[in-house]
Amino acid sequence: MRVVVAYDHRGQKGAECVKTAVEQLGHDCIDLGVQNEGVVDCPDFAYDAATAVAQKEADTAILLCTTGVGMSMSANKVKGVRAARCCDEFDTRAARSQFDANVLCLSGELLGENTLRRIIEVWLNTDFTNQERSKRLIRKIKAIEEGQDPKQIDDRVD
Repeated sequence: MRVVVAYDHRGQKGAECVKTAVEQLGHDCIDLGVQNEGVVDCPDFAYDAATAVAQKEADTAILLCTTGVGMSMSANKVKGVRAARCCDEFDTRAARSQFDANVLCLSGELLGENTLRRIIEVWLNTDFTNQERSKRLIRKIKAIEEGQDPKQIDDRVD
């Protein structure tokens, strides 16, 4: 799997752990994070990583900033991206299996290395369940992305 890891200056420390975990789990790691000292803006990195996923240049992305919130808000603006800010293994499993999330957003400062490692393992080893309810939810999320009212989406099975 091709995994983009992108981070701002506040996510840099956590990103080192994430990149190591991705590679140890046998995946290709594409580093799009900050490469110099100084303050940078997380939306710049979220956009590049989310665009790589949306354009199928990467299978998934893992983004880190102070809390993961800025990365999540930014990445979710890219059409075709379903970014989830996760704090633990439960959030991560639900994001992948129920919502087919394709971008993981994490706190680079609030999560310890052990927690980051466990989250990455769950993220990379959990598949979408492909259940009808989950497919319906994703159709509704896509409708919102297109500016439609999700309540107007036909609930019939594809």
